[in-house]
Amino acid sequence: MSESHDVIANIRQRRILDHIRQDQRIDGRGLLDYRPIQVNPGIIGKASGSAWVSIGKTKVLVGIKVETGTPYSDKPDAGVLTVNAELVPIASPSFEPGPPNEDSVELARVIDRGLRESQAVDLTKLCIIPGKLVFIVFVDIYILDHDGNLFDTAALAAIVALMNTTLRGYTVSEDGTIQYTDATSPLPLRNIPVEVTVVKIGEKLLLDPTIEEEALIDTQITIATGDDHEVCAIQKSRVGTFTLDEVLQAMEIAKNKADDIRTNVLGAYR
Repeated sequence: MSESHDVIANIRQRRILDHIRQDQRIDGRGLLDYRPIQVNPGIIGKASGSAWVSIGKTKVLVGIKVETGTPYSDKPDAGVLTVNAELVPIASPSFEPGPPNEDSVELARVIDRGLRESQAVDLTKLCIIPGKLVFIVFVDIYILDHDGNLFDTAALAAIVALMNTTLRGYTVSEDGTIQYTDATSPLPLRNIPVEVTVVKIGEKLLLDPTIEEEALIDTQITIATGDDHEVCAIQKSRVGTFTLDEVLQAMEIAKNKADDIRTNVLGAYR
């Protein structure tokens, strides 16, 4: 049974490769086409912010929790942003319960880098008492169904969740005591990054690979661009290599697709 399954899998992979060599996808898409994107913001009622996003069959839930705490010693006047990712075992047979593994750590790092390097959140406006008390924004990513392209799906879910995050109002007395009010205000955002992952299979560059296509990837690069269309973060994954021309081509592809997502997906929530 196992040998028969392997034979079928190999035939399927050869079909996928044959299509890609002819600038086609086995699901009918072009090489640079995304699967359908669905966005549901504010899906967790008791969170400070949240979003459920799907790209094709890949589904990601992000919850935002805002608490108060002590700032970093080297940034006493700035709030704190921290990103965590959990690969929920029900999402894929390859995901196992337990502490974060290399894949979840890498996913969190890629999303964190895009948010941090773009300066998406104005952390200077999250300071309550310099050197003593600031808002800490926790971005918790949960992979619910894995069918490829986790980086882009999680990054999109994270930024949508941050876009609908609110802060509790507060006052600070002369003795430094903080009192919360019933008022709320939007999380101060000053840039909206979009991350786009370009993968290389053979000599072809593709966007939004399915999990079947991911098994054939030689290498990939995730590129984050901001509202100004400038590249703010880059992360290369896997052991293969890009030529210089391919890197430049990937950057142009990522910029164009990010503009498309920013206009046609995020535009309704800005």
